[in-house]
Amino acid sequence: MTAVEARLAELGITLPDVAAPVATYVPAVRSGSYVYTSGQLPFVDGALPEAGKVGVGDGLVTPEAAAGYARQCALNALAAVKALTGSLDDVARIVKVVGFVASDPAFTGQPGVINGASTVLGEVFGEAGVHARSAVGVAVLPLDSPVEVELIVELKS
Repeated sequence: MTAVEARLAELGITLPDVAAPVATYVPAVRSGSYVYTSGQLPFVDGALPEAGKVGVGDGLVTPEAAAGYARQCALNALAAVKALTGSLDDVARIVKVVGFVASDPAFTGQPGVINGASTVLGEVFGEAGVHARSAVGVAVLPLDSPVEVELIVELKS
């Protein structure tokens, strides 16, 4: 068991299988010592756990649920990185997280939602998980997903 795999087990996290692309792209690409993931939706066993806009009120995805979905997006992105590189122990640091939140027009809590991704990356990688970040509210995401997250990861070699 690798060091990162041991840390994941300690946290009770099992990386999912790499999510199948929903269009014409690959889950991750390596360029030099960097891996760029495609935007990852919060798929669990191949399906979205919930669809719709994030906000406060009836018929909206709660910010708390959306933060959990952002966490799942980050784990899906890590699965894509691992599939490409063979091991998460090759990660030198998480450089940047870009998070998109399909938001009700009155909702302004996108940073709190994307904290779901940032927090789990810090838990897994410690100081190497501290990253730059964007949290962007958008009108709609693919498949009516409430969140989407992409990563830029620097590798050790």
